[in-house]
Amino acid sequence: MTRIAVIGVALSAAVMIVSLAALAGFKIQLKEKISGFNAHLRITNLDSNRSFDLAPVRSDYGFYDSIARLPEVKSLRRYACKGGIIKAQDDIQGVILKGVDADYDRSFFERYLVEGELFDPADSTLRNMALVSKTLSKLLKLKTGDVFDMYFVQEPVRVRRFTVCGLYDTYFEEMDKTFVLCDIRHVRRLNGWNASLSSGVEIMLRKIEDTDRAYAKINEIAGFITFDDGSMLEVSTLRDSVPQIFNWLDILDMNVAVILVVMIFVAGFNMISGLLIMLLEKISTIGILKSMGMTDGNIRLVFVCRSSAIVLKGLLYGNILGLGLCFLQQHFGTVKLNPETYFFSTAPISVNFLHVAILNVSSFSLIVLSQILPSLVVSRISPDKTVGKR
Repeated sequence: MTRIAVIGVALSAAVMIVSLAALAGFKIQLKEKISGFNAHLRITNLDSNRSFDLAPVRSDYGFYDSIARLPEVKSLRRYACKGGIIKAQDDIQGVILKGVDADYDRSFFERYLVEGELFDPADSTLRNMALVSKTLSKLLKLKTGDVFDMYFVQEPVRVRRFTVCGLYDTYFEEMDKTFVLCDIRHVRRLNGWNASLSSGVEIMLRKIEDTDRAYAKINEIAGFITFDDGSMLEVSTLRDSVPQIFNWLDILDMNVAVILVVMIFVAGFNMISGLLIMLLEKISTIGILKSMGMTDGNIRLVFVCRSSAIVLKGLLYGNILGLGLCFLQQHFGTVKLNPETYFFSTAPISVNFLHVAILNVSSFSLIVLSQILPSLVVSRISPDKTVGKR
């Protein structure tokens, strides 16, 4: 019975650890992909009304350097967006042409580059190079080195011809089929903007957990700047950019919370059953101890301590099993996923040892507390009826 109880606690602990690590890994890597397209924070013109053809923002108002000096800020990057239609052979597709400046951190797209190379926005010579997603390349039958025309609906209609310099694939189809990257100078020319104007400023933080604190500071610096035409700047967070995905992640949090509660309940019920069986097996011993003057409280303490030792043993084995599975997944990607459904080719894992420690302490405390109720059976055992029974 002791071995069964240990196995039950171990399996429950392993499931809880793997569930927490899988959720944390999924959330961290998904947010990383979203921030690669949208950044942790954005400064845009309030008059843009969430459209992709954004009203321009001037970066020479003094807020740029003030924000760059904040300890939470890792980098700032100017960008410019313009909606257009790609025509390649007989296929067309509406996309967003996103122009990036020389200060753009290219590491995100370098990580997901599957073919070709990235263009260099710091190059003094403006080249008609564009980075296209693998998803778009399949839709439009494009490959590296191919040429396509992009039409922009304005007065008059304008056309730009680009050459595909490379293909990237983040497995995030919603974003992949939307964005085409190019040099920011192309978008500025299309919009008639000078070098000080852009669609906005993207802000990358050192830690995404600092979003709320950084948002408050940046909003105080740039949120009240008013332009000559009366328009104002707006500071928005990553959640504001894609609220539907964050709402979905909140639902996942609830699902994992349900799993944790169920696993603790299962482990607690398993231990209650084990303790009751131990009590029934030791009825004669309990009667002898009572006849010798041992109190009910002390006898209950003995059994609770015994069950606590079983819980600790089960948690130890469960941690070894759970963390071992997480280690295997992190380094070998044993569990594969369909990237079209889950955005990742392998199940992402992120182990937070503080969360694991809190989980262990909480599980141990709740399971041990659950042993108090069955231990009350001791007070109903009478020595004169049990001594000598086997």
